[in-house]
Amino acid sequence: MGLLARLLAQRIALGLVLLFAASILIFVGTSLMPGDVAQEILGQSATPEALANLRAELGLNEPPLTRYISWLTGVLHGDFGTALTNNMDIATSIGKRLSNTLFLAGCAAIIAVPLAVLLGLIAVRFRDRWPDRLISTITLASISLPEFLIGYLVIYFVAVKLRWFPSMAMVYDGMTLAQKLNAVALPVLVLVLVVLAHMMRMTRAAILNVMQSAYIETAELKGLKRFTIIWRHAFPNAVAPVVNVVMLNLAYLVVGVVVVEVVFVYPGMGQYMVDHVSKRDVPVVQACGMVFAFVYISLNMIADIVAILANPRLRHPK
Repeated sequence: MGLLARLLAQRIALGLVLLFAASILIFVGTSLMPGDVAQEILGQSATPEALANLRAELGLNEPPLTRYISWLTGVLHGDFGTALTNNMDIATSIGKRLSNTLFLAGCAAIIAVPLAVLLGLIAVRFRDRWPDRLISTITLASISLPEFLIGYLVIYFVAVKLRWFPSMAMVYDGMTLAQKLNAVALPVLVLVLVVLAHMMRMTRAAILNVMQSAYIETAELKGLKRFTIIWRHAFPNAVAPVVNVVMLNLAYLVVGVVVVEVVFVYPGMGQYMVDHVSKRDVPVVQACGMVFAFVYISLNMIADIVAILANPRLRHPK
């Protein structure tokens, strides 16, 4: 097996190990939640016989290891079970909610990634001058504020005062693409503000690092314009770290939308999980946790693979 194939196999194997470890943490964490699931479902007036029957039906009397193996086997076959609160198939419900979350994250990524690269290029072009300072100040201010605060500020000024977009991001089947984009405009704006700063600053740092190379100095001595040097010579050689940061932020967009979805009452994975946490619907919480873990670990693994393919130094021993 070649060195490149061995490195890729190692990254994939590490991703599978992390996913297995995440499944253990999710199962143990949900099992340690305070309270009695059967009591929560049946209410305080339930008889001891009814509670005992429900615990047996849910398999709560089984040893933890047996319950974990049974749950993990079902997950590997795409069976997350049924929700305790409404007896609906969890996989079907998650499929609808996940598509909404991916749509929201995709809209934010389409705006944030090109904008972050463009702002990074502008910051390098006008390094230590007012455009660079202005961009850095605005992006750092946005990343310093928590998502829920930015969300409420956007709702107050844009939705309540200006009435440009709805404050609740409700989407449903039958809506046109324009209607969906109008509905998700505010949560997309919040997500863009949250992830933009990190991507922009890493783009700026990666390009500035390349700008210190000898071939950049040669290009400057040839009389090439500053922006041409940055775009044609510096940026292509800084793509690897930029792609890595973009992939990590895409993972955050999918996994970190929980707060934004709750603020805007968006029918996505985050809202779905929070609703069922309050109801102590353990199978739903476990399923959502596994989906989030899979998405996050997969995107991080893809980022590592892209970095290996884009950077020859990572493909050869030091």
